Amino acid sequence: MMELAGMTLEEKVGQLIQAGFHSLEPDGHILDLIERRRIGGVILFARNVQDPAQVAALTGKLQEAAQRAGTAPLWVSIDQEGGMVARITEGVALMPGAMAIAAGGSVEAAYEAAQVAGRELRALGVNMNFAPDLDINNNPANPVIGVRSFGEAPEAVAEYGAASIRGFQVAGVSATAKHFPGHGDTATDSHLDLPTILHSRERIETVELVPFRRAVAEGVDAVMSSHIVFPAFEPERLPATLSRRVLTGLLREELGFDGVIVTDCMEMQAIAAHYGTVQAAVMAVEAGADIVLISHSRELQEGALDALLEAVRSGRISEERIDASVRRLLALKRKRLAAGTEPHDAALRLVGCEAHRQTAQRISEASVTLVKDEERLLPLRRVPTLVIHTSAVATSIADEAVDMPHTFGKALAAQGLDVIERIVPVSPDDEALQALLAQAEPFGQVVVGTYNASFYPGQVRLIEALQSLGKRPVVVALRNPYDLREFPDVSTYAAVYESRPHALESAAKGLTGAIPMQGRLPVTISEAYPAGWGADRSC
Repeated sequence: MMELAGMTLEEKVGQLIQAGFHSLEPDGHILDLIERRRIGGVILFARNVQDPAQVAALTGKLQEAAQRAGTAPLWVSIDQEGGMVARITEGVALMPGAMAIAAGGSVEAAYEAAQVAGRELRALGVNMNFAPDLDINNNPANPVIGVRSFGEAPEAVAEYGAASIRGFQVAGVSATAKHFPGHGDTATDSHLDLPTILHSRERIETVELVPFRRAVAEGVDAVMSSHIVFPAFEPERLPATLSRRVLTGLLREELGFDGVIVTDCMEMQAIAAHYGTVQAAVMAVEAGADIVLISHSRELQEGALDALLEAVRSGRISEERIDASVRRLLALKRKRLAAGTEPHDAALRLVGCEAHRQTAQRISEASVTLVKDEERLLPLRRVPTLVIHTSAVATSIADEAVDMPHTFGKALAAQGLDVIERIVPVSPDDEALQALLAQAEPFGQVVVGTYNASFYPGQVRLIEALQSLGKRPVVVALRNPYDLREFPDVSTYAAVYESRPHALESAAKGLTGAIPMQGRLPVTISEAYPAGWGADRSC
């Protein structure tokens, strides 16, 4: 491991940059950044992933490049939250997402899911996970957090988050609490614009900050900043990522966090469109960030490195300030990477093993939430059944592309139902709706899987049209439990919080009576269906 005293300024500044690239193999782009610019880490996306063996080979080659360059081992980071936000989905035991875990009601399950996911990531050579998400989703209109959150109750989010942090870090992977000081109560996606949260300091202290205080007490390795303006803490209209009052004053000094602060991606429009990625990199380090994350463009990555060097040489940033970040980064690398960075064959055999997959399925099955069944349509009858499956799509850049060949109809057919399935886009047009209604006419049993219907009126029109035909559709939210707000008079409604294969299987088992539906809503849908509501419980 490198020592600070022997490092050049270029090597120190390099440690502060974490960069993404666009290939399945180390290309000239990333190899040059590692070997010439001495960057401290890389971030993987789905574009870098083919299967577990390829990921393990990729990370091994990246670490070999760092070793050849004589620099410190690399952070290899990823967004593997589970559920709908995951970069590696095939060949691994993909865990349910945060809201599904919370619906199951077991804090131990949060630990177990993180520990298993962490073991698999570490086996693949990934040593930093940008998870868990500690945002409190108390805004149904939030377009980017939603089911990535453990729910709307601060103390519950804190408990589940702390368990997840323990699980990842026991497995040897640095956990990252995000998005500080909170992205839950926004109706704007910071990938696309700059949100503002106008709450008072007192309100933020008692809601948004609760999980982050707990994460700091838990010893979380890293905290990721949000690109959100908080006037209660920063009067200059600077987002948290660029605010010294937030990163240094609030997070370091008030909350006592002495770990690594990493920015969210600096190419998101909240930063790029308002401040410029390159100059914002300098502002983030001035504010207190230790890692500047630039996920895509080599030009911007090189520009940020050059701008940071110039800032030190001109006296804008002191070398002592750079040293403080490098000390934290090297100390954490010694702690997490001392056992080596290369994937090992024995560990690789655990990736996607049957025991891990059974853990994911068990946690998923516990999440199935029956909100209501007023006309006793469940369990589903063994009669010809029309299943309308709404295709999953990426709801934000955080999701990346979502390509899932598994369908709700296939899952129900596997439970013995006689199924005719129709797959529809998230926003079916009038022609598609008329075709579906004609197909539904002869069926006495209709099941509809919705996907973020709150944001796609075509799905709402579909449910309403089926009801106008006299059908009593069994509706299952395959992502957003708030969908019920759009068609409150459906008689049977359940939620599984995601469209991954294990969730579809769990939903099918629940609807057919193969498993009890024992989940509880982690968020409030309406006064009639508050957080904590489940089929066998009245609140």
